[in-house]
Amino acid sequence: MRLLLLNPNMSQEMTARMEAVARAAAWPGVEISALTATRGFPYISSRAEAQIAGGVVLEMIADHVGQTDAVIIAAFGDPGLHAARELFDLPVVGLAEASLLTASMVGERFGVVTFTARMRAWYADAVRDAGLSGRFAGVRCPQSEPGGPVHAVADEHAELIRELCVQAAQEDGADAVILGGAPLTGLARRLDPASPVTLIDPVVAAVGLAEALARAAPQGARSGRFARPPAKSSAGLHPPLADWIARRG
Repeated sequence: MRLLLLNPNMSQEMTARMEAVARAAAWPGVEISALTATRGFPYISSRAEAQIAGGVVLEMIADHVGQTDAVIIAAFGDPGLHAARELFDLPVVGLAEASLLTASMVGERFGVVTFTARMRAWYADAVRDAGLSGRFAGVRCPQSEPGGPVHAVADEHAELIRELCVQAAQEDGADAVILGGAPLTGLARRLDPASPVTLIDPVVAAVGLAEALARAAPQGARSGRFARPPAKSSAGLHPPLADWIARRG
């Protein structure tokens, strides 16, 4: 089985971290290929940026049609997720949705801990879109923005993140806590021995669901809201994507 992990952020450091965690989480015999966006934003932190990154995601998938069994969109806002499911004939998994579904199966209530208040409303929207608002304990984040490069947050602010996880459990009633945001990848395993709740790493959750879907529904959706649209011509699009939309691929 081949899984394609796409980082829509232009950060090679984050891609390397996520690829290492994905490889460690994958079942034996599963191949992980990781790609980093070559245009867009160093780190996606708004809905507008995610909308733009979603188009880049579609281009990256179109470049690898027929070369993978499932795709993981490796950004917690899941840019381009529904569009990719509609367009391509294979399973597509996003970090946010995968971690939300996983957390809902290991606890009655779950929360999200992240490293910046700028993501609070966006992550709450992801919970609403997943239909899990009734089991949501809320988002915890630092009162002030952590300093330093974003890819180093997990290393430089691990104790702060741990304290927020404890607060989510003791004050919000969370049974499971998702560490939201690609820069926190790998931190759940490091913090787990000291955590009062189950910690969910979105990359680990996404790998598990991608493996399961590649076996259970290898062609993705065939009908309904995610059925592939009819062929349509276009102008100015990335050629492999344009060919796929026109059903020339």
